[in-house]
Amino acid sequence: MLNLITNQEYKESEFYKKEQAQVVPIKDKVALTIREAAEYSNIGINKLESLLRSPRCPFVLYVGKKKLVKRKEFEKFITDNIEI
Repeated sequence: MLNLITNQEYKESEFYKKEQAQVVPIKDKVALTIREAAEYSNIGINKLESLLRSPRCPFVLYVGKKKLVKRKEFEKFITDNIEI
């Protein structure tokens, strides 16, 4: 027989608590996805991808084939430049 639980029971479950605990605010992350970096900086995804492709990009982090953005280095890059 299928056991159905109420919304309240689900919110009190350990699964729900673990799921909620995994959400980390962007300001607390060390590395960001390209989409997160775009939202964080208000710079377009295409422009970010272009910056990440440059050979001397100081804020790119490769995880396998995936590119992440090192948040602190990215913030410094933005602070140090007046035009991208």
